[in-house]
Amino acid sequence: MEDTAAGDQLRALLLSEGGREGEVIVDVVGDADDRGRECDGAAATVLEESNPFEFIRAPAFSLPPPTPIDPFRNHTPSMGVYEWCKVVVCLPIALARLVLFGLALALGYLATKIALYGWKDRQRPMPRWRCRFMWVTRICARCILFSFGYQWINRIGKPASREVAPVVVSNHVSYVEPIFFFYELFPTIVASESHDTLPFVGTIIRAMQVIYVDRFSPSSRKNAVNEIKRKASCNNFPRLLLFPEGTTTNGRFLISFQNGAFIPSLPIQPVVVRYPFVHFDQSWGQISLAKLMFKMFTQFQNFMEVEYLPVIFPCEEETALQLSKRTSCMMGSALNVVQTSHAYGDLMLLTRASELTKDNCSNFLVEMAWVESSFSISTSEALELMDQFCLMNPDSNGRVQIHGFLTAFELGDNLIFKKIFAYLDVERKGSISFRQFLIGSAHVRKQPLFMRACETAFNAFCDIESSCAILTIEQFHDKLQSMIPTVNKESLIQLVHLFDVDNDGKIDRDDFMSCLWKNPLFVALFPALMDTTILAVHS
Repeated sequence: MEDTAAGDQLRALLLSEGGREGEVIVDVVGDADDRGRECDGAAATVLEESNPFEFIRAPAFSLPPPTPIDPFRNHTPSMGVYEWCKVVVCLPIALARLVLFGLALALGYLATKIALYGWKDRQRPMPRWRCRFMWVTRICARCILFSFGYQWINRIGKPASREVAPVVVSNHVSYVEPIFFFYELFPTIVASESHDTLPFVGTIIRAMQVIYVDRFSPSSRKNAVNEIKRKASCNNFPRLLLFPEGTTTNGRFLISFQNGAFIPSLPIQPVVVRYPFVHFDQSWGQISLAKLMFKMFTQFQNFMEVEYLPVIFPCEEETALQLSKRTSCMMGSALNVVQTSHAYGDLMLLTRASELTKDNCSNFLVEMAWVESSFSISTSEALELMDQFCLMNPDSNGRVQIHGFLTAFELGDNLIFKKIFAYLDVERKGSISFRQFLIGSAHVRKQPLFMRACETAFNAFCDIESSCAILTIEQFHDKLQSMIPTVNKESLIQLVHLFDVDNDGKIDRDDFMSCLWKNPLFVALFPALMDTTILAVHS
């Protein structure tokens, strides 16, 4: 305060005879700390304006504001006095329901084993007598629903015949819908290969002539699409039931649809399922299966409503994507919800964050359907980048500061990585989110010059252009040290071993390219090796 007052007095004195030529104006701003902050701000501005990927012509990227929506969150309120009293009162009922559940499951399993006994040609439709025998299992499925508290299920509309609508699609909120549709329609379903090994359940879904798919295998997905076409086109098979969201949500939103159900371009009947509740959200979101079942057993009654919507007939030359959008619009309108760009990949990111005991796991949702379509990055690659991000010690809001970013790469006070951090910090908050880290990495990798830049960098390392060029760890270490001399010895050794992807003590072209593909931000380390060559070729 005294410094400011003195400054004002000095300024007034010097200005008192204003207008004379050659006068000097002294502005006392503050102490050395203020000037230091100005210098730091100027340095930060330089970093922000410096693009470390300019040599591959990667422009600065921008992001739409993150959505606060978490479509997987279970909204069950915290238990109050009423809920605890209800649990105590319902414990005897829960035990009776548990016995009914066990008996119905055992009887259904036995009936299914009999129906499947001796049936070897699983590629053909199930014989009619076996289908009729499966009614025993279907009645058991209804008893299981009764044991979960669904004494009465409200239906709106009616299912169309198999000849009119060979494909049925539904939103997916809980494990209850597959049980209901098994009883109601006895359809063929598409399920993960892992379901085949589940006790009791695996045997029962085999009787539904299930189409198995490994969602991470392109060949498996392609085979599943062919099977969907084959079975949907033949009236001797049961109708086809698919949950196009690919996973369960909390029912308050629709997430992005997979196109498998719409590729055959056959008539589709959409179905929407609702679970009205006050004290207990029945969605299978961020809640364990055991806890969800216990909560169901200890309710007086659970409510479920199934609405069959009008059949959608595909138009001529309508693509699977267009048919999918038309179907999702009808379902969203019936549910009075919006569709987001979240996907099963977001649930995997959410699960990984939970496994890593991160707070507020919903901060790691990125709307993977949009990310995949815009930046061509897969869920498995996003998970690898998330593991890297979590090593940067994100705070409770899921954001990483510059110190954590530099520490994770163990490159010390490295100017290049400071520029990379500033490049990713599109919000200019001095911290980055996982969404920024993921999309920034994908944005760099998507650039047309990225792969050419990686190849040129490796050729410059080897001084040759042979595809079989190999560098020893020591050779690569010496080359890298000459490029980034500020890095300490231990950090440099760790960085060198990161490029030795197959851990054979040598770094060949495949190792180098694979490392940069998984860590695209590292390409900023090599501009001096490639910028003149690349820009000359592509100018």
